[in-house]
Amino acid sequence: MGLISGVFMGMLFGIALMAGWKHMMRYRSTKRIAKAVDIKLLGSLDREDLKKICGENFPEWISFPVFEQVKWLNKQLSKMWPYVADAAEIVIKESVEPLLEEYRPPGITALKFNKLSLGTVAPKIEGIRVQSLKEGQIIMDIDFRWGGDTSIILGVEAALVASIPIQLKDLQVFTVARVIFQLAEEIPCISAVVVALLSEPKPRIDYTLKAVGGSLTAIPGISDMIDDTVNTIVTDMLQWPHRIIVPIGGIPVDTSELELKPQGKIALTIVKANDLKNMEMIGKSDPYVVVHIRPLFKVKTKVVDNNLNPVWNQTFDLIVEDKETQSLILEVFDEDIGQDKRLGIAKLTLNDLEAESEKELDLRLQPSLDMLKIKDKKDRGTLTIKVLYHEFNKEEQLAALEEEKMILEARKKLKEAGVIGSTMDAIDGAATLVGSGVGFVGTGLGAGAGLVGSGVGAGVGLVGTGLGAVGSGLSKAGKFMGRTITGQSRKSGSTTPVTSVQENGDAKLQ
Repeated sequence: MGLISGVFMGMLFGIALMAGWKHMMRYRSTKRIAKAVDIKLLGSLDREDLKKICGENFPEWISFPVFEQVKWLNKQLSKMWPYVADAAEIVIKESVEPLLEEYRPPGITALKFNKLSLGTVAPKIEGIRVQSLKEGQIIMDIDFRWGGDTSIILGVEAALVASIPIQLKDLQVFTVARVIFQLAEEIPCISAVVVALLSEPKPRIDYTLKAVGGSLTAIPGISDMIDDTVNTIVTDMLQWPHRIIVPIGGIPVDTSELELKPQGKIALTIVKANDLKNMEMIGKSDPYVVVHIRPLFKVKTKVVDNNLNPVWNQTFDLIVEDKETQSLILEVFDEDIGQDKRLGIAKLTLNDLEAESEKELDLRLQPSLDMLKIKDKKDRGTLTIKVLYHEFNKEEQLAALEEEKMILEARKKLKEAGVIGSTMDAIDGAATLVGSGVGFVGTGLGAGAGLVGSGVGAGVGLVGTGLGAVGSGLSKAGKFMGRTITGQSRKSGSTTPVTSVQENGDAKLQ
């Protein structure tokens, strides 16, 4: 009886074991199939899909296998960081402080480093992509992440306000840097290095501001001013196609081929806007448009008072340096006593434009270019523009390069004369200033005004056809730190920055 019971129980156990094994294999097969499906779906995702799933902090090599992990390089960088940081602090202070002065916002009289320490935490390189897009060059795209223990204190001075130390805490940097090595036949085989930040993914620099022994409210809007200054420097100086060129090795080398050159220009006509948002408690908004490709070359339209459907019909010429990567930014503001309010912003990718073919476009205005962080997604109206792109030949390219240099010099002189608070201020088309009938340093082209000689005197500022730092030079006595300077349209021939001096000489700031 015991023998029979044992045999029976053994058979039951064997059958149960076989059934369990079969169930387990079926389960594993189902899981493998499901995982294969997930992997296939993941492989079909693009950059935007991954951003929505992982956020903005995902390493580049997750979505693009061409980025290789470099753990060995991070280990070496951690060991070298104390020495690299000491050298970098000196270089940053010497190179960035002039930029802070150049891009200093209106209302700030001085902006410099009181203390600069990069800390002990080394940056992390998530991945590297090596390319050979041009003969004689090695191009590396470096996915760069840094959340260090920096100690940065800015000394901020404003009119009638003593210097306030502002500390930048919790600094974090997320970007992809492009490094180009120009090869040479002599040791060290590299004649120059080009450094820039790729525009996609957009560079992120996060930090918090804290006043040391004071209050941020001592200077109204100081946080926004510093944020704008940092973002503008990154966009206008470091973000591709803009770059920094560093000759190395002590070898005399011609870096002109590595420099960014004007590629063409667009003739942009701001036609009108419709259904703008009203930002006024009484009456209607007083809209105007600020336009730029590079933040350093902002221009603006006239102000249309008390109108939510304004018509401007003003034309501006803007230089294009890299049509494939640059964009046209158009911001509509409401002029007000105090700080102007943004009514909406639009972005036009220049790569979509065809040479010598005019387009009329209706652009939908948005509260911000980064809509993920905006809660109010209501309609902001539309902006109608006309755009014509012209590609430069060699002679036009060289002429435009010289014109850009003259524009920068002209803006500096306007800043020194107190007409604008910063070289970053948006001024009307006449303030492109080159070839438009406005003379500087006493040149007196056309009916314009010289800044030196008869141009400055008796507290009047600029003379000629009404260029005054007091009165008509500013649209409102209470305007926020001299940010707006209004003027006329291109109909009088006052806004062309890349052609010869016009004979009518009627360009002016009014």
